[in-house]
Amino acid sequence: MTLEVLIAGGGIGGLAAALAASRAGWDVRVLERAASFSEVGAGVQLGPNAVRVLEGWGLLDALRRVAAFPDRLEVRCAINGRVLGVLPLGDAMVQRYGAPYATVHRADLHGVLLQAVQQTPTRLHAGRALAGFSQTAQAVTVQCESGFEVECDALVGADGLWSAVRQQLLGDGLPQRSGHLAYRALVAQNTLPERLRSQCVTAWLGPHMHVVQYPVRSGEFLNIVAFIEGKAPESMDTWDHSANASDLAAGLADMSAPLQDLLHAVGHWRLWVMSDRPPMQGAHQHAVGRVALLGDAAHPMRPYLAQGAGMALEDAAELGRALSIANDPAFDVPVVLQRFALNRWQRNARVQARALRNGQIFHADGVMRRARDASLRLLGERLLDMPWLYGDRQGTSNQ
Repeated sequence: MTLEVLIAGGGIGGLAAALAASRAGWDVRVLERAASFSEVGAGVQLGPNAVRVLEGWGLLDALRRVAAFPDRLEVRCAINGRVLGVLPLGDAMVQRYGAPYATVHRADLHGVLLQAVQQTPTRLHAGRALAGFSQTAQAVTVQCESGFEVECDALVGADGLWSAVRQQLLGDGLPQRSGHLAYRALVAQNTLPERLRSQCVTAWLGPHMHVVQYPVRSGEFLNIVAFIEGKAPESMDTWDHSANASDLAAGLADMSAPLQDLLHAVGHWRLWVMSDRPPMQGAHQHAVGRVALLGDAAHPMRPYLAQGAGMALEDAAELGRALSIANDPAFDVPVVLQRFALNRWQRNARVQARALRNGQIFHADGVMRRARDASLRLLGERLLDMPWLYGDRQGTSNQ
């Protein structure tokens, strides 16, 4: 008898889980709250560890058609514009880690995964929000707000930061605001002055802020994100995303001329109030019984290591391996989901903790800022490269 998994959430993590589960031989059903399977937001950085997962699923060529592959990462001082350190990407990443470093629009990555899932027998249900679930030793029963109900062998919560699955499974409260704001913009490169166009990843580090820019959509667009420490608006419903861009300009008024020129060239910003959770504390935050959590539902992280999407892809690959084992009658579903949890939680916790630490380093001021800059000038490539992250093979899947 073929086992069935229901996945709550049709974003990048949910579709990756659906693809991995289908390749593992399971019947797959995906429930998406929104009226259609689509993605919002802007850019995503994919380190070699994440690209290897996509390659293992045969999606590297599809990724190449929509992504950019920067040749280097530059870290600059936001105050004076000087280069502090450089990490070669491009061929250097391929030679060192077996896969390139990619930058891609979130919707384009979602589209690559959606097309792959649509080529499997997976059943996709848009406009169906999960209302609750119950589990026994033998099965999980899932209820939707529409009244739709289904019984399955496993439930995967890939429903993001505000996961309803997590709330019922763990009951550990809601994510908390981080005190950081993200202003995001996407600009066609051909609308920018030549001096502002770029095909590399650039991080501008300043006191209590930093800005990241990188190409997406085959290099035709530039994704720009400014991270500022500050108080969020009382209500996002009334926040004017265009008029209040003056808040960003005021916050970066003392930054270098090249950075100011870039920010002033952007006509429209969108604001995200960043919320997160502390790093994972144990395998129980990944799976309990027949219910597992994946991606932001399990381990939301600040984007200061550029691994949110990468960890969701790694989760999905590991989940696929676990589900393939469950096809053997000698193993039951709770056991293999616990194996998935044990194999993932410590790596995810490490990435969450490192992302928090990076935020402190990026936003340092005073003596700490000067020490950071001196270290980057002296040991730039050694400090920026992360073999423990990019070289880890646990996310690679050939299912």
